[in-house]
Amino acid sequence: MLPIARSELIQIFRNRAVLITSLVMPVAAGAFFIYRRDTFQDLGSLGYIAAILVFTIAAFSLYATTVTTLAARRQNLFLKRLRSTAAGDTAILTGLVLPVSVISVAQIALILGVFITLSGAPDNALLLIVAIIAAFVMMLALAIATAGITNSPEHAQVTTLPLSLGVVVLASWIGLTGTEDLALLKRLLPGGAATELVMNAWNGGVPLTESLLLLAPTLGWVAVAVALASRMFRWEPRR
Repeated sequence: MLPIARSELIQIFRNRAVLITSLVMPVAAGAFFIYRRDTFQDLGSLGYIAAILVFTIAAFSLYATTVTTLAARRQNLFLKRLRSTAAGDTAILTGLVLPVSVISVAQIALILGVFITLSGAPDNALLLIVAIIAAFVMMLALAIATAGITNSPEHAQVTTLPLSLGVVVLASWIGLTGTEDLALLKRLLPGGAATELVMNAWNGGVPLTESLLLLAPTLGWVAVAVALASRMFRWEPRR
């Protein structure tokens, strides 16, 4: 697993397009939200800004990059060659997604660190970490599922767009309008419950047990994504 991860990390830093579109641009977007934090706080809350930051990284750095990586490795038959080695399927996938996962975690830690320095600490830091882990695991599982219907790195620009934009738009919708109206719909959509959990962790004012119940929809999406990935993920290009 670790040799695969090391090789994949080298490939990421050699690919300027991936570095710019999937790694640099999300950080730049996060910096913009932090720079304009007073404006966005007037529209929503600090928790709303935190949720947007989390899902910007989760959607574009983690989700989109993972789909693009797996599609590229399938297209050049690297996945097929790896399956002929002693490494199992789980070890192969873990090695391929580990570098971008670590990079994404480092990105959100850096961005939220700056945000905390400028705006103050969240109400419940431990709950915030739980919310981020849940959101990232969900997006990673959905990425592997999406890779199953993505034929090439170029095709990934199309297949990842609906969910990438969708979770960020949903986070903004919840951050601006709350969950007083259409609460069930907002929480059941992918990323909705995690957005509310991030906001509760940052803003406070919600009982811990009530917040922890929001993990259920997110973990439900993880289960759905894993089931879809097991059915749709392909190791070789479709002929």
